[in-house]
Amino acid sequence: MGHWNSRRLENIFGEKKVILISHRGNINGCNPAKENDPQYILEAINKGYECEIDVWSIKDRLYLGHDEPQYEINLKFLQNRMLWCHAKNLTALEYMLSHSVHCFWHQKDDYTITSKGIIWAYPGKELSKQSICVMPEKFSEQFYKPETCLGICSDNIQKYRKELC
Repeated sequence: MGHWNSRRLENIFGEKKVILISHRGNINGCNPAKENDPQYILEAINKGYECEIDVWSIKDRLYLGHDEPQYEINLKFLQNRMLWCHAKNLTALEYMLSHSVHCFWHQKDDYTITSKGIIWAYPGKELSKQSICVMPEKFSEQFYKPETCLGICSDNIQKYRKELC
């Protein structure tokens, strides 16, 4: 499964750790004006979070942006091991797969598999120890439990870090 090994998922005491993924760079609430901005993404990474980003490929150029391409980026940016790249069009998916970028494609599928073999669960869907729980704050507090999944992706990921520490 690529770089997903036990070293990465355990702390120095050997305890399993939940992967904490910032949704589009958000760590403490939704901020649509900054989402997918490369600087915003790097700020979240510098705070220790992995990040889910939205990637487009248009006319041989790469962009970040949720509903449309907004911020031009390059391959080196996408190759950061802290990124989970959500392909927004087929050209982006093909490009990222051909360059070994950790990526996935989904729209409203219950589950999709990332290029590293991780299950990305649509919000509100049943979880497994191999899956990422997406946006648990939108569902009942009983929905998400750290032992039920590999990681969580949230606009409020800082809240989950505080709960897990």
